[in-house]
Amino acid sequence: MLANRCAITFISGKQSALHPNGIHAVVQTVRRELGSVVSTNTEIVHLRVNGDVLETGVPSHFTLLETLRYRLGLTGSKQGCDKGDCGACTVLLDGAPTLACITPVWEAESKGIVTVEGLASAEGPHPLQEEFDLNGAAQCGFCTPGILCSAAAFLERCPDPSRGEIKEALSGNLCRCTGYTKILDAVQAAAARIRSNSPVT
Repeated sequence: MLANRCAITFISGKQSALHPNGIHAVVQTVRRELGSVVSTNTEIVHLRVNGDVLETGVPSHFTLLETLRYRLGLTGSKQGCDKGDCGACTVLLDGAPTLACITPVWEAESKGIVTVEGLASAEGPHPLQEEFDLNGAAQCGFCTPGILCSAAAFLERCPDPSRGEIKEALSGNLCRCTGYTKILDAVQAAAARIRSNSPVT
């Protein structure tokens, strides 16, 4: 039960007391400290994130991921490899999946940014978020926000995908827990729901 509750937190992108950050808390603290040491040139950046226009000061070397997490408090996007290999940091820039850990924040200034926190609407969670929950597609959940963003963009352009097409679309998102089967099941179920515009039953 605890594992399921933790997974739901990652699916929604919201932090919880159930998620002690462990080593990532240390990494975040170090990177915040380095941000003030490596660059004393803090500049103002204007970003359109999840429909809101936000302004914050960032060191000139900051990536989009660092800005989202350490300046704007949007910690749903995860800091994994920091090399663009794992996909945990994936967000949407003008609807396109983008690796936030290797994207300079300045490149995102004129674009619409959607993080996992922005996938839900006023009516409720995104169908992908609901189907990941129902299908048990998140275990540790660390990779889940990036997979959800990649899958959301994919279903926008391919609403009736084959299983093979889903595999290809998510090939840049690594998961070490699930074996991918339940992830593929969840994306297929979400695609069917979106096509039929049907609620969860």
